[in-house]
Amino acid sequence: TVLMRDAIMPTLVQSLEGTPVFVHAGPFANIAHGNSSIIADRIALKLAGEDGFVVTEAGFGADIGMEKFFDIKCRYSGLAPNCVVLISTIRALKIHGGGPPVSPGKPLPEEYQSENLELLEAGCANMQHHIRNVIKFGIKPVVCINRFSLDTDAEVELVRQKALEAGAVEAVGSSHWESGGVGAEELGNAVIRACDAANASGEERKVNFLYESDAPIAEKIETIAKEMYGADGVTFTDKAKKKLDLYTKLGYTTLPICMAKTPLSLTTNPSIKGVPTGFTVEIKNIRASI
Repeated sequence: TVLMRDAIMPTLVQSLEGTPVFVHAGPFANIAHGNSSIIADRIALKLAGEDGFVVTEAGFGADIGMEKFFDIKCRYSGLAPNCVVLISTIRALKIHGGGPPVSPGKPLPEEYQSENLELLEAGCANMQHHIRNVIKFGIKPVVCINRFSLDTDAEVELVRQKALEAGAVEAVGSSHWESGGVGAEELGNAVIRACDAANASGEERKVNFLYESDAPIAEKIETIAKEMYGADGVTFTDKAKKKLDLYTKLGYTTLPICMAKTPLSLTTNPSIKGVPTGFTVEIKNIRASI
């Protein structure tokens, strides 16, 4: 209890280059909300000032972490971002294009060590699905291509083209993992341009939420599954149905939904890659966090 008393407050740390960072909340989006706290964001915004920039993370795929950022976090905070940065890697896109699985401790398959535009192009459909998900909330994203040493110029250019085709405002390579801030300079400039364009429009920033707060619980869940994952619908186990009835009677229908799902697939099966269709999402249980 004594330790948790201090842990309630955001922790101020710094990057290797001296950039201030708040660490507060943010458990993984496959089991929870996957976001930093509203408190940390508000403190950062105050310290950065009107001319500064605050980057806040929504972890894992845009189908889970980003959806919760908008439908839960933005709904409660009243804040709306100027820009969304969607991060893609060529290796992950090749996996979604039908490439072999990558296992820790085993040699990296050849498909990921050499140029393979056919595999990559097929996998770009997954990135394009996520881009369309971002746009549904009313913001066109900047795509960051997290470039590694084995990625070729042709592969990076293919991802860039496919991102722009899907509606991204810009798509740029970034090697911050290797070169720090210098490696992310082009990405940073793209984000600045996107934010400036959003401000110059003169329109009030707002989020297009997927569902209304007073919608039935089952309807909210189905909306997320259809709009974010591309599912045909949802099914509920008997256990989940009992919880639906209970929480509706208790008046919990105005609460937002926080889905627990694998980040490795748009479906609930981590082995299914790409942009699958014709599937349903089974809801096994529902718990109220209140």
